Amino acid sequence: MSHRVTLAHGSGGVMMLELLSKIILSKIPPHLKATPGGAGVDLLDDGAAIKLSDDLYVVLSIDSYTVSPQFFPGGDLGKLAASGTINDLVAMGARPVAMLDSIVVEEGYPLELLDKITSSLVSVLESCGVALVGGDLKVMPRGQIDGVIITTVGLGVTRRPILDVDLRPGDKIVVTGYIAEHGATIMAIQQGIDIEELRLESDCKPLIDLLKVLDRYREHIHAARDPTRGGVATVLNEWARETKTLIVIDRASIPVRENVKRFCEMMGVDPLYLACEGVMLLGVDSSVSEEVVAELRAIGFENARVIGEVKKSDKYPGLVVCKTEAGGLRIIEPLRGELVPRIC
Repeated sequence: MSHRVTLAHGSGGVMMLELLSKIILSKIPPHLKATPGGAGVDLLDDGAAIKLSDDLYVVLSIDSYTVSPQFFPGGDLGKLAASGTINDLVAMGARPVAMLDSIVVEEGYPLELLDKITSSLVSVLESCGVALVGGDLKVMPRGQIDGVIITTVGLGVTRRPILDVDLRPGDKIVVTGYIAEHGATIMAIQQGIDIEELRLESDCKPLIDLLKVLDRYREHIHAARDPTRGGVATVLNEWARETKTLIVIDRASIPVRENVKRFCEMMGVDPLYLACEGVMLLGVDSSVSEEVVAELRAIGFENARVIGEVKKSDKYPGLVVCKTEAGGLRIIEPLRGELVPRIC
């Protein structure tokens, strides 16, 4: 491990997990990593679940948002912060109820832009029926931070949380829509590429409507995650590692818009590693996977589809393999290094 923090330590990939393990996780006694009957840093899921009774859990999620630029096609920092927190709660199978925010702004930042960011945040919460119940505001001297940073805490409730460690052999991997759109958009802007010509736009949006399907098929949905930092590849590698399974995905089945695909080919990056901000990955019992896809399409997720499956493998536990368009097999490694800094 490097002796200094690098951008790669915040990428969501291997180096981030190594850093967290060294500086935080290794210091927490096992009995303090989760509350009795709940889920905490022992599982490293999208949130923490606190058991209040046999059929009621409170789910908490926290995240900081530092995206650069703070305004981009498809959204801005405020929309991203509210949507990201809501989506983390939804991925745990929880109905979002309330949120708190902490805003740190640089001295001299235009009030007009700050107003646009906070208006976007509140607008998303209002559309999802989520209360903003508290927060904090700090101002830092000019040059000590870059613009605005927003930290959010989300609170939701569920009868039973969706925990990714419940993924099992035989499950199908379902994606709810086109991947890599947020990551491609932010990368293009940061590289100074004309995004209007490429027609790139972030998929940033809240996924609260997914609860209609998640609630109905709760017994059959064993894992859910929104693939933000590190993209689809990072989530699948985490799932395979945590459950000691082999995950096989079909490249031809993975939905990627043509303009995003062309951009990725031009930049030499794999869309599987680019962040999504309006997409969910699901691990679904094979007996209902096609029903779930049909239900998702019926409520507006027209490009939902099965992209792979989970297999038992004593020989290759913890591995993710991709069937290529040419019919071969390729190992999908976990993310190492940093593709796009300050992406969310």
